Amino acid sequence: MTLAWRLAFAIVALWVVPRPMLAQGAVVATDSAQIHGVVVQLFDAMRARDTATIRALFVPNASMQSLRDTAVVFDRVDGWVTSIARAPQGVLLDERLGAPTIQIDGPLATVWVDYWFFLGPRFSHCGVDAFQLVKGAGRWRIFSIVDTRRTAGCGASPER
Repeated sequence: MTLAWRLAFAIVALWVVPRPMLAQGAVVATDSAQIHGVVVQLFDAMRARDTATIRALFVPNASMQSLRDTAVVFDRVDGWVTSIARAPQGVLLDERLGAPTIQIDGPLATVWVDYWFFLGPRFSHCGVDAFQLVKGAGRWRIFSIVDTRRTAGCGASPER
């Protein structure tokens, strides 16, 4: 192989090899945006008391847990959705989110995000939400949420 052919081969190899890596990065960025969108949509739907949208964001039999002190409190998504629907009218259920950390491996995603919860204008508690999502049929859905809850050491909340 002549020097010209070797040089041409090297240039083509350098041009072709990074393309799959760039495409993979674009997929991860797109998935990250979609995953973050699911979490934002969940709390937008909670504020609007749109229980149909909330339910559609979960897989069937999704789980919810809250860590309170040393206890793990288990809840059903249906119970949480019912509590949203039955909350006093005129009281805004407002969960404000910090900047999320999103990890993705194929069809599995984890979102870790600080939150501050308000009942109307009154601060209630803060903590961390840890979401597990799965991608199926081209969309991301929640299969688990675990949260912590505290009333002290929360720092300033994001503005609404």
